[in-house]
Amino acid sequence: MTRIRHNDWGTLEPPAIGAWQPALTVSVVIPAYNCAPALARTVAALAEQTYPARLVEVVVADDGSQPPIDLPGVRVVRVSEGWGRGAARETGRLAATGDVIHWLDADMVLAPDHLEAHMRWHHLIDHAVVIGDTRFVAALGEEGTRTEYTRVTLESTRMLKDAGSSAYLLHTGASSSVRADLLRDAGGVDRTLNMAEDTELGYRLAQAGAVFIPDEQARAWHVGQSTVMRREKDVHRHNWSFLGDLIPDLRWLRGHPRRRWLVPYVQIVVAATGYEETRAGVDSALAGTITDTAVAIVGPWDKLTDERRDSLDDPLLDLRLIHNLYRNEPRVTFVTAAPDSAAPAPFLLTLPSGWVLGADTLSRLVRLAEQDTLGLVCAALAEAETGVVTARLERTAAFSRAALFHGETDDLVDEMFGSVWVSGAEYGFATEDQAEPLAGDPAKWRALAGKRQAEVKELRAEIDRLSAEVDRLSADPAPDTTATGPLTSLIRHLRSAG
Repeated sequence: MTRIRHNDWGTLEPPAIGAWQPALTVSVVIPAYNCAPALARTVAALAEQTYPARLVEVVVADDGSQPPIDLPGVRVVRVSEGWGRGAARETGRLAATGDVIHWLDADMVLAPDHLEAHMRWHHLIDHAVVIGDTRFVAALGEEGTRTEYTRVTLESTRMLKDAGSSAYLLHTGASSSVRADLLRDAGGVDRTLNMAEDTELGYRLAQAGAVFIPDEQARAWHVGQSTVMRREKDVHRHNWSFLGDLIPDLRWLRGHPRRRWLVPYVQIVVAATGYEETRAGVDSALAGTITDTAVAIVGPWDKLTDERRDSLDDPLLDLRLIHNLYRNEPRVTFVTAAPDSAAPAPFLLTLPSGWVLGADTLSRLVRLAEQDTLGLVCAALAEAETGVVTARLERTAAFSRAALFHGETDDLVDEMFGSVWVSGAEYGFATEDQAEPLAGDPAKWRALAGKRQAEVKELRAEIDRLSAEVDRLSADPAPDTTATGPLTSLIRHLRSAG
């Protein structure tokens, strides 16, 4: 199976349509609500597909239509848990039996080779997410146009080959397909979402290692404008109220400096050792300039029981003290083993025992990783008898994709995403005894920053005023170059600086 670097799917060579032998089964899942005429047209187009009919099933998830949907040639399943597009898609997914799940909106008209165009890619790699070429038309028979967002995105990223970690933003439920097992591993569809469920799912598929492939030959038409085209501001106002909680990559939605978010941007793992050194590491992780972090402390927490004990001479005293300290901290969890993946968080930092982060250490590491979409950043901290003590920042998507292949994980990550070693001291790592104390009120620092910004604004205004005065005096026909005094000295200084 071909290994793709980042999202550059151009190394894949799909067979020509009509010149290959399909083997995988596909379930076309269509969420539907009170749309019988449009749905009948969509199902009719599916009946004309070139992909072998024996390999295709059509599953319509009826989200409470009145009258209930009843169409020959398709499986109709009723949504019984929740309502809306997310609930309907998940209901259809769970009922589907195909190797591949092909999402389709109920108001689409497909070219006869639409399914075949999609399925070529799934026969090449098992982690493709194929996005159909949907055009919007006023009436059938027109060529139609893509949405402006889609057009600009495709043109600026070489059809998503250069999209890096943001390729998932083009994922849409109108016409996209993915292997059923990859979809299952990513967690399926969020039943609670009635809008933007496809974007949120695309994000989780990206964290599962997916490669996003837009196929211009997977042609489909949508009659009329989409909701986004008709009410873009209203859609964004609605969706951005919850997407910030679910997609850490959307940094502009996380402008608040102190609130907690559901999905952290960076999951940090710290081993529970001595009380003081563990506390120093965890506290530093919670106090950095990236505030949407979460910390998992690894230790034998199942050994902490409630029987009578000597409070000061308990053999598990340090472990108990760590638990006491953080049991009510919402950003800290207690785990008995390090997680295999940080998903759905996009980054995982492993912090060795006895080491602490500087205030901006994590932010700088993430910036370094984001510059070239690196899969791994290793910070060398010290030499030890067992080797180099290292802090590791891992990109979730990179390690998820590497897990799909046989071989040394770090080598695969380096091949497909890139990796780099840096000096821990250069990035602000320090031992517990060398670290600066975590002191000060963040609110005071923000107030001080605001005060300094106001002072800078006043000084800039003063510079503008004095510069204007210099220009005025410079325009005098015979300035007195022998004059002295504070203003004259300032003018001369500004002239020389200019």
